[in-house]
Amino acid sequence: MGIFHQPVLVDEVVFYLNCESGKIYVDGTVGGGGHACAILEKTSPDGFLLGIDWDKEAIAESDGRLSPYKGRYQLICDNFANMMQILKASPWKEVDGILLDLGVSFHHLNDPERGFSFLKDGPLDMRMDRRTGPTAAEIVNGLSQKELSEIIYKYGEEKWAKRIAKNIVETRKKTSIKTTLQLSKIVQEAIPRRYWPRKIHPATRTFQAIRIVVNREIENLENFLKEAIYLLKYRGRLVIISFHSLEDRLVKTYFRNWSREGLVKLLTKRPVVPSLEEVRKNPHARSAKLRAVEKRRQNENCHLGKA
Repeated sequence: MGIFHQPVLVDEVVFYLNCESGKIYVDGTVGGGGHACAILEKTSPDGFLLGIDWDKEAIAESDGRLSPYKGRYQLICDNFANMMQILKASPWKEVDGILLDLGVSFHHLNDPERGFSFLKDGPLDMRMDRRTGPTAAEIVNGLSQKELSEIIYKYGEEKWAKRIAKNIVETRKKTSIKTTLQLSKIVQEAIPRRYWPRKIHPATRTFQAIRIVVNREIENLENFLKEAIYLLKYRGRLVIISFHSLEDRLVKTYFRNWSREGLVKLLTKRPVVPSLEEVRKNPHARSAKLRAVEKRRQNENCHLGKA
């Protein structure tokens, strides 16, 4: 079995989730099962894990990796934003811990057919769940120059967003933009060579922005956070690893507001980041930020104000 995804901050996840035998945990972004495997190992002999992912290939990969723990886990192909509905249909309703790892897996980046990579040629897709739309190609070819510019600036934090959007529109007047390398070339040509970033590919931020919109990543995270507090038992824990400043800001805002209302205890005053050694072994970990809270009220006493 190949590496589907190398999980980040594994020891920290197990610590902040307070993994113990006999408890029930949810990995809302189970991916290749790296974190799930560590959780099941730590909660032996009778901890239980519900794994959720909206990518069918990830579910299949996880099932193979977690097979030594058969009978102690269940995998569901769905979006973590629907976790309340998933738990309502389960025997548990409330759980002892929830994990979200919002990073993109190696599998998605390395498989050209998935359309996430600006280095490998493939269809411009970028959907985590290929049963739904729109694709990245539909976004790139369908939105106005103004809309594209706003998306690339907001979600990619790309200062050359206007030039990139203009280049996309000028190109698609001549031919449809259908492949990842087409889009990558358009972005590179829009940014003056002397301003190319040193540490990342010049198309990184644009691809990130389009991926976020295709998969409604910020919207899904906010929909989850609106309900997350009700999914935890008293003293249950929520751990979220983000890789984008918008995600981290959203998580920080919700956590701090819950803390002010006395709903949770902040377990991480500042985000936990990978060690230099972990980043050396796994460069994709460099932008990871982990935040964690512990619930401090029973649900009947849990009333949310506005986040």
